[in-house]
Amino acid sequence: MTVQLSDIETQLEILASESKSAIATANTLEQLEQLRVGYLGKKGQLSQILGMMGKLSPDQRPKVGAIANTVKEALQADLEDKRAGLQTAQIQAKLASETLDVTMPGIFRPQGRVHPLNAVIDRTLDIFVGLGYTVANGPEMETDYYNFEALNTPPDHPARDMQDTFYLPGGDLLRTQTSSVQIRYMEQHKPPIRIVSPGRVYRRDTVDATHAAVFHQIELLAIGEGLTFTDLKGTIKEFLRQMFGQDLPIRFRTSYFPFTEPSAEVDLQWNGKWLEVLGCGTVDPNVLKGVGLDPEKYTGFAAGFGVERFAMVLYEIDDIRRVYSSDLRFLRQF
Repeated sequence: MTVQLSDIETQLEILASESKSAIATANTLEQLEQLRVGYLGKKGQLSQILGMMGKLSPDQRPKVGAIANTVKEALQADLEDKRAGLQTAQIQAKLASETLDVTMPGIFRPQGRVHPLNAVIDRTLDIFVGLGYTVANGPEMETDYYNFEALNTPPDHPARDMQDTFYLPGGDLLRTQTSSVQIRYMEQHKPPIRIVSPGRVYRRDTVDATHAAVFHQIELLAIGEGLTFTDLKGTIKEFLRQMFGQDLPIRFRTSYFPFTEPSAEVDLQWNGKWLEVLGCGTVDPNVLKGVGLDPEKYTGFAAGFGVERFAMVLYEIDDIRRVYSSDLRFLRQF
């Protein structure tokens, strides 16, 4: 079949005209890419037209080649211009959809606050960690041994009446003090020991403005060679100074605890009144023997206090039950 030069020229003109119109009406980059492949791809229309050049005489081919190059360059230019326009439009549409209207009212999200009890616990732990103590924890469900017997309080000891607790099936109980953590720690670690143990404790107390059946306690324990009651007094004095932010008058009153000997209650003068703030004493030799420590070589001291009592003093809370009510009107004060 003979191909005329005029036929190829006509097809190139039609291709140039149709492509220009099709590219101008393309709405997406995907459509534009399909047009590019259809016109300029290996099997595109331009390649098919140029494939007929082999049927032309040698002197006609240069003319067709020049026309084809002009059409190709025009096609490429139209495609690039359209691509740039579509990309710009796409970016503008995305910006418009993600625009932040700064005139709209903001959404207020109130910041959380630290609960008074957590604040006292955190403050206490910061102080004792700064003094070289390690934070130790233990289970709230305890055995009678760790809660009483290992702390020099046998079954017939009258001190158990002061710490009547919640007993569980099988003989276990809810711990009445975090002193049980001290026993567990001493069983697993050798002196010197410096620990502070915070946690929840349980006692069968009548709930009123100053008592709760479930409350929080923090105890400290130090075991080593040559520790005396003087070391205990110095530690407590420094703790109270940092906790209350000033040097306040303190006094030690003789008291009794089964696991310390001698024992004392510590009072603090606050706003002109003496307040009982914690109990303390040097560790009883029987407690040291129970965990395999020689009381002739090692001595130590312990102290403990109720977190709620400190919170009531520091935050001027009049009723201990308020810290458990989860009343936001109350908690937002702190």
